[in-house]
Amino acid sequence: MKTSEDKAILSLMRETEHDLPWLERALQAAIKLEHATLPPYLCALWSIKDETDPSYSILRGIVMDEMRHMGLACNLLTTLGGTPRIHEEGFVPTYPGPLPGGVRPGLEVTLAGLSRPQIEKVYMEIEMPERPLALAETYPTIGKFYDAIQAAFDKLAPSQITGQRQIDRFVFAIKNHDDARRAIDLIKRQGEGTSDSPYTDPTNPRKLAHYYAFKEILIGNKLEKNERGEWVFKGAPIPFPDVHPMATVPPGGYDLPTARQFDELYTKMLLALENAWKREGGSIGPAVGLMHELPSLALDLMRTPLPSNPSRTYGPCFRFRPS
Repeated sequence: MKTSEDKAILSLMRETEHDLPWLERALQAAIKLEHATLPPYLCALWSIKDETDPSYSILRGIVMDEMRHMGLACNLLTTLGGTPRIHEEGFVPTYPGPLPGGVRPGLEVTLAGLSRPQIEKVYMEIEMPERPLALAETYPTIGKFYDAIQAAFDKLAPSQITGQRQIDRFVFAIKNHDDARRAIDLIKRQGEGTSDSPYTDPTNPRKLAHYYAFKEILIGNKLEKNERGEWVFKGAPIPFPDVHPMATVPPGGYDLPTARQFDELYTKMLLALENAWKREGGSIGPAVGLMHELPSLALDLMRTPLPSNPSRTYGPCFRFRPS
C-alpha cells in the first residue's frame, strides 16, 4: 500500500516555496534516501569471499561514502534545529521495492549477492548521473534534488545554521554556510562525479565517483584516458570476485531465526543512530559497535543453502523489528 511519503521527494520538488520547513522535510527525505542504498550495497560487499580482493576495497569505499552521506544529511538537519527520524517503520525501505521519495522511477532495488546483473540493473541505476532536463522535469534525479537543497541553504542558511547536535566522527560538523555547501557538493560528486570528470575531485584524480567505480567491476577493467583523451574502460584488469551465491531476497524476507536475529540487531542500530543526534554531545559509538556485529550474521545466512535451490543461499533482509 502506498503512503504519503512514497513520493515525498517528487512532491517536495513540485513545491515552489522552499522555506525552512521545506528544507527540514527535504533533509529528512535525503537521510531516508541515503540509508536506502546501504542494505543493497552491504549485501554485495559481504558476499565477496576474499576481503583482499580489489572489488571488496572498491565496494567498502562506496559503503563508507554512503554512510558519511547519511551522517552529513543528519548534521545538515540538526544544525537547522531538526531531529532525524531513523528508528521508525516508515524509514526502512521495503525490498524489493523502489527508492524512497519517487526518484529513479521504474527502478526496483533488490537485496542480493554481487553479480554483474545486480551491478548494472540496480547499483549503477541508483548512482546514475543526472538525466536530461526533460526527464528531470517529470521525475527528479538525486542530483537535482540536492541542487534544490543547496539552493534552499543558500537562501536560508546564514540566519538559520546553529551548529548544534553535530557528529564529527567519520563526518564533519556543519557550523556555517560553507560547511553546508561543502557537504552537499561532496554527496553529489561522490555519487555522480563532476560534469566533466568521473572523479569525485577532478583536481585529485584518485577516487572515482560511485557510478564509474561500479562500472569498473562490471566491465572488468580500470577506467583510463586513451591517447585521444577519451575515457575508456581498458585499463588494468579487475577480475570478478568469488562470491557467496546469495539469492535475491523475496518479498517479506525469510522466516529464519538468523534472519530475525539480524533484523533485530539492525533495528537496534537504527535506534542508536537516532539517539546520537538527539542531544548535544551525542556519539555514534554505540551504533558503530552494533554495525560491527551485523556481518557475521549476514555471512551465516549467505553460507546457508536455500532448501528450494541448494545452489543459492539465504541473505539478510534488513527489516524493521523493534523489541
